[in-house]
Amino acid sequence: MIKPTILVTGAGGRTGSASAFLLLEKGFPVRALVRRETEISQALAQAGAEIYVGDLNDFRDLTRAMTGVQRAYHCPPFLTNLLHNTMLFALAAEDAKLEVVALMSQWNAAASHPSIISREHWIANQIYRWMPSVDVVHVNPGLFAFTYMLGLPAIAHFGMFMGPFGDGLNAPPSNEDIARLVVGVLTDPTPHLGKNYRPTGPTLLAPQDIAGIFAKVLDRKVAYRDVPVKMFIKAAQAQGFPLSEIAHVRHYVKELQNGAYAMGAPTDHVHAVSGSKPEDFETIARRYVQTPSLIAPALEVGTKLQALKLLFRTIATRPRDLDAWERTSGYPMLQDAELASDNAEWRAAAVRNQLHLLSDTESPTATRKNAA
Repeated sequence: MIKPTILVTGAGGRTGSASAFLLLEKGFPVRALVRRETEISQALAQAGAEIYVGDLNDFRDLTRAMTGVQRAYHCPPFLTNLLHNTMLFALAAEDAKLEVVALMSQWNAAASHPSIISREHWIANQIYRWMPSVDVVHVNPGLFAFTYMLGLPAIAHFGMFMGPFGDGLNAPPSNEDIARLVVGVLTDPTPHLGKNYRPTGPTLLAPQDIAGIFAKVLDRKVAYRDVPVKMFIKAAQAQGFPLSEIAHVRHYVKELQNGAYAMGAPTDHVHAVSGSKPEDFETIARRYVQTPSLIAPALEVGTKLQALKLLFRTIATRPRDLDAWERTSGYPMLQDAELASDNAEWRAAAVRNQLHLLSDTESPTATRKNAA
């Protein structure tokens, strides 16, 4: 039996690369779409993937990348042109008559969210349901496990786990568990068509719990210290993260404080789809501490002196006014935006552990079917 060829976009990224490697291990032909050649793309090529270097915002590249492909995992880039990209991908997928697309979405996507990325995820989720011939499975994780490890140098050298997380509970999934769910969907899509899945870790954890796990993994005392969001912004700037990411993540931190990621968590979706139980945070932390590039490409534990320099650079960094930056960035702003956790419709969907979607009676697809 000839296995279908599967396209993986963002194949140089966290869940994309993990998904591509898993598909190859299972004997599926993989076409890996990457922005540029990297060590990861070279490793994928050595593992048997066909590497296609292209631009996710160029319809011509998407069309070429889908030639001869039957299924796809699409992981849109975490950028404010997300909607542009996801719509181009939908058009190319319909043109190529793909069987199924596993679409990376977001747990807290909502139409009125202050983050344009969350709003664009919400819009994309609605429109993908209207695709006439391509089946879609939505994958909507919350806050990933790697997010808690971005301050690894200070955690490892000073025992300081700092963040503006409050007492927020989360069951953070690993990149690899998200990939296992994606691969389960794409290797046997029929039971999953039209569904949405929220991969989580096995246990709800508070920041204090995570500090205790870091202490065990690093074999040293680690304490959680709650800091203002402004300090979080300063630290992210000092580490070189782009403002286009920081501006949105600051909202997700508030969602964590408000309990958005605790609602409906943990789920059994990773185990139900992949057959593997989700990894606990200690397992994830041990692997990521050994390979910090799984957290962020340029991240390293470094020396104590390097960690100290980063700490001083953080203190000295002047935080940008992200509201002002957003107003001059050219994308639409809402006058009365609200977090998902403040949105009654989103909360109702979250309690059911469902992606926040328009009701079927409101969708053009349902209207056409009823008319027929």
